[in-house]
Amino acid sequence: MGISITDTADNLTIKTDTFTVTTRSLKANAVLSRTTTAYLGKVRDPETGAYITGDCMIQFHNLENYEFPKKESIQSLKDGEVIADSVEIRLYYNNFYGDSLEAMKMSVHELDKPLVDGNYYTDYDIDEMGYLRKNGLTAELPYTLADLNVSESLRGKSSYRKNIRINLDKPYTDKEGNSYNNFGTYIMRTYYKTPSYFKNAYTFIQNVVPGFYFKTESGLNSMAYISASQLNVYFRYNYKDSVYTGIASFAGTEEVLQTTHFTNDNHVIDQLVADNTCSYLKSPAGIFTEMTLPIDEIVRGHENDSINSAKIVLNRINNSVNDEYSLNAPSTILMIPKAQLQSFFESNSLPDYKSSFLATYTSSTNTYTFNNISGMISYMDKHRTGDDWNKAVLIPVNAAYTTVNSSTILTSVTHDMSLTSTKLVGGLNNPGSPIKIGIIYSKFK
Repeated sequence: MGISITDTADNLTIKTDTFTVTTRSLKANAVLSRTTTAYLGKVRDPETGAYITGDCMIQFHNLENYEFPKKESIQSLKDGEVIADSVEIRLYYNNFYGDSLEAMKMSVHELDKPLVDGNYYTDYDIDEMGYLRKNGLTAELPYTLADLNVSESLRGKSSYRKNIRINLDKPYTDKEGNSYNNFGTYIMRTYYKTPSYFKNAYTFIQNVVPGFYFKTESGLNSMAYISASQLNVYFRYNYKDSVYTGIASFAGTEEVLQTTHFTNDNHVIDQLVADNTCSYLKSPAGIFTEMTLPIDEIVRGHENDSINSAKIVLNRINNSVNDEYSLNAPSTILMIPKAQLQSFFESNSLPDYKSSFLATYTSSTNTYTFNNISGMISYMDKHRTGDDWNKAVLIPVNAAYTTVNSSTILTSVTHDMSLTSTKLVGGLNNPGSPIKIGIIYSKFK
């Protein structure tokens, strides 16, 4: 039953009412892999038992018009030819999930050709699509996230950047059949033969290094969140009668393409989606929550009223398993119409608080609160197309901000690729308190 309040001074009538909202879990299948972080490893969710494997492709780029030292100054030589003393890839990570001492194993594969520009989803398998070079450079590496080859005292310093080091000092043969002592020598000799290939990132990727694919081969309970990467070529050169060690670094950054391929445990995901006693939020590319809004009930009898406020509070269900590796709840979630599930991210959209909204997790109340989605009510009422016209989807996201003139500005919203999981009160057979949307109407007499 609604409540009416009349302000005689303004002759404004205010009414309030509440309605029931229904929810269910929605399998994500795959999400747009557009992020500045790559993911590598395999873990098991302690609560649900679901396995998640992350493999990634990373491209490297050079500075514009990059130059090695003059060829005659190079002191790293073999039979009078320029060589690289060594070459490596370093994958830097700021965060990780799991045990840093867990024994893992990866394989590294040279790409045959660069990925074309476009939208890549987390189910895009570079290997199956024929991007890996047959008989190209490959390497296998046992590793732990805590590099035990580095002293504990050095790893403890604030200046130390945690990384996985991949040594590529092995014989290499290019596509033309030319052999080199290592991959770095191939890069250096390509430069001295055709320096125009190093003009910019595009020419470098197209003609020299298309990229590498990093694949998890074995191990469990370790996932690295790779924030930066480098392909480093070491050599010696002469400068003013002194010999120095030079490093040519090619970076993997947001300026070039990187993608993550996630493999989720579909059997477990399907079981969770079928659980109608709650709904789930699970990333990466796991489960969303679909919400059916009672638009007809909300607008019925209020066709000439304004909807000033529409508030929904979503209660989280605490983890049923107490484990040190339990996944955290998503910190930020996005609400958008179901019809915009792909287009919102592919167009780099930001929440407009008319048909798209953000909410953050509040630990003190164990809730996500959308304080006012009145714009969503109006949007759905005006766009009654298709079977899903009154359905919204809740999606774990990463919201990036920047500060300009002391103001915090939202710059991007992308799918959350980190490991998160939570249950929400709801579901088609919700055994708990119903989810309510509180509406405030107003109308001038």
